[in-house]
Amino acid sequence: MLLYLNRRDRMKNNEELLKLEQQVCFPIYTLSKEIVSMYRPYLDALDISYPQYLVLMVLWEEQQATVSTICDKLYLDTGTITPMLKRMEAKELVARTRQKEDERVVLITLTKKGRELKKKAADIPHKLLDDIDLTREELIFLRSITTKILKKYK
Repeated sequence: MLLYLNRRDRMKNNEELLKLEQQVCFPIYTLSKEIVSMYRPYLDALDISYPQYLVLMVLWEEQQATVSTICDKLYLDTGTITPMLKRMEAKELVARTRQKEDERVVLITLTKKGRELKKKAADIPHKLLDDIDLTREELIFLRSITTKILKKYK
């Protein structure tokens, strides 16, 4: 009987764990979508998408990077990054060049237009902080927890 009760309790617990409100991933997924949509008006004014903004942030920090470095920093694969970089090159935000030593390696460099976009984007983080309406401590905690989880799987 005890074995049966444990098993039944476990099944009941499993059923409870399968409820949407019990999931950790669902609010994170939903929050991510909401935050990205909060960026939209600011990024639309710059004629860039959120993923392009992320690429630009990597390049504003490093000036140039290989495709694989950008992929690693953004947790994206080359199949996602390469078409985006081609669109960004068409907009004259970046330049793509193959390394002479190894033609498989593509180096991404900011153009003048891409560097100038940094000035126009400088106030976006402040606007988002105002929109999100959390304390500095809450934001630091949120970032530390999500970063901890991400690092575990990288």
